[in-house]
Amino acid sequence: MAFEPPQRLVRALGETAPSGDDWLEKLPEVAQQAVDLRELTAERVQVPGGRSSLVVLVRRADGTPAVLKLAPRRARPESERAALAHWGGRGAVQLVDAAGGEGVLLLERLHPDVSVRSLPEAKALLEAAGALRRLWVEPPADHVFETVSERTGRQAAAMRGASAEVAPLVNAALEAREELLAAPPEVRLLHGTFRQSKVLAGDRVPWLAVGPDPVVGECAFDLARLVRDRVEDLIATPSGASTTRRRVKRLAESLDVDQERLRGWTLFRAVESGVRALRVGRPRDAELLLEFAGWL
Repeated sequence: MAFEPPQRLVRALGETAPSGDDWLEKLPEVAQQAVDLRELTAERVQVPGGRSSLVVLVRRADGTPAVLKLAPRRARPESERAALAHWGGRGAVQLVDAAGGEGVLLLERLHPDVSVRSLPEAKALLEAAGALRRLWVEPPADHVFETVSERTGRQAAAMRGASAEVAPLVNAALEAREELLAAPPEVRLLHGTFRQSKVLAGDRVPWLAVGPDPVVGECAFDLARLVRDRVEDLIATPSGASTTRRRVKRLAESLDVDQERLRGWTLFRAVESGVRALRVGRPRDAELLLEFAGWL
């Protein structure tokens, strides 16, 4: 079969690809090699798929359904492999082949078209929060995962070049980051990019997380991305600002996270995403994210 990358993946990687990067061009050949090496039967490429990897629904030689995932080095697939191995299927999709190969993951098959985002909002937040709680474990003693301080440090450096129009929000986000990093309450292995669409229906467990970009730090950082889920719906609602503040309070209480720390990380992550959207030419996304950040 043809391993044509979905347009969503092409657009997303095009925003971040370094000069001379030819990963997308080589992807069909690499995917075919990965399938042949593992004696897999490819069924279809998952569309629209993700923004950092090609996801192919496959069957193993014995007929067992699985998922083949291929990602470029800049998407940190080996870090994802290490996190999934540490979780061992608790709260997250399981590795089928722990050895894998560079940039290649073979995973258990979930139900790729059914995420908690398909549920009513209140139920979706409840189920997503429950899945996230199971992931917050002690990191391995000898881990090499990026820390929240390191990741947000790179992001903060990029934010400082933002336009004067968004400077007040950027300054508030950077100040919040400095205060939050001064005294983190705990150190846990975090999903890193958690949201409703990252929680899929499974068979051995009703809901399991997929697609981590793992990082080590405090739980409030991980929960912050969930606060702004369905941001387009929040912005379209007259009560969006008050709904957002109630969501911060409800999620903080349900997961035993400090409410002010959650608010601070939600602010930083929303502004960072908004500034990045501006930088890569997505003004509509930037407008939504920065308006949301202003409510915090």
